Amino acid sequence: MSAIDFKVIAQDAASAARHGSLTTPHGTIETPIFMPVGTQATVKAMTPDELREIGAQIILANTYHLYIRPGHELVARMGGLHEFMNWSGPILTDSGGFQVFSLGELRKISEEGVKFKSHLDGSAHFITPESAIAIQEALGSDIIMCFDECPPYPAEHEYLRRSLELTSRWARRCKEAKKRDDQALFGIVQGGMHRDLREQSAQELVEIGFDGYALGGLSVGEEKELMYEVMEYAIPLLPLAKPRYVMGIGAPEDLIEGIWRGVDMFDCVMPTRNARNGMLFTSFGRVNIKGAQYAEDRLPIDPECSCYVCKNYSRAYLRHLYRSGEILASRLNTYHNLHYYLALMAGARVAIKDGRFSQFRQEFYAKRQ
Repeated sequence: MSAIDFKVIAQDAASAARHGSLTTPHGTIETPIFMPVGTQATVKAMTPDELREIGAQIILANTYHLYIRPGHELVARMGGLHEFMNWSGPILTDSGGFQVFSLGELRKISEEGVKFKSHLDGSAHFITPESAIAIQEALGSDIIMCFDECPPYPAEHEYLRRSLELTSRWARRCKEAKKRDDQALFGIVQGGMHRDLREQSAQELVEIGFDGYALGGLSVGEEKELMYEVMEYAIPLLPLAKPRYVMGIGAPEDLIEGIWRGVDMFDCVMPTRNARNGMLFTSFGRVNIKGAQYAEDRLPIDPECSCYVCKNYSRAYLRHLYRSGEILASRLNTYHNLHYYLALMAGARVAIKDGRFSQFRQEFYAKRQ
């Protein structure tokens, strides 16, 4: 029995877009959904109550960072991630693969696993598929991810082939190592930008069998049209009855195009990181709140937005906070950006249910400047 139950509720007639429900031990998620990233068991600048206010249904935490600090054993002793961070809703943890492989010269790959040095203190560590599962089981998230190799971009076809085959072998070991019945395990399709390799990876993972499937290795420097092309042919390779997740893509237009192609789940640091850098997302495009043109602008960030920030604060005030280095700038900017993302997902779900996602997509682009 799977720890999750996924149902497709509505299917768009003109595209692969679909609306579904994903039931986990900590609640039911409506899809398509964006997952705010809480790397260190916190979504930066946001409290759990604020996340609930803006419609967050599930959040993502990072296995690598929590393993390094404060340590998964400590989190387990504190009752697991949900109790530790006071978040009662579903949590997904990534495997830590992306962070480990981004260490570059600080890591060494073998068939058994990856040796690496901590980015904090240089201490030596070794993560295997089995230990990646054990760490995530200690953290206690609802959805856990297989440990995979995240290849660089660009990379040679032969390297990518060997990489995806290693990822498949590791995926099998992850499934065999999993002990907890209350956690769902997702496999990660790799293969770079090569259709034949994506097909091979998907086939191998589907043969092993997982509770859900993700596409990794996107938004790593490739052009957007190439990213959309890979989603176009790779998503249909995954089982219709399972949730489908594209990891790490996060521009609003990427989410719309992903939904159009049948993606159910997304995550990215873009809305929170950009908020802290003064870049705000609106229905008409991006607003760089640092700009001098906003110094005496009485308008809200987005006149169409219903969030707390847009109801109460002007662009002029937000610019002042940012230029003054005030903590409140990060808090308000993050609140708005995440509200925008989650409202966009809610609008997409309604449009799919109402049979008008094509119109929704057209209106999304028409409003943007």
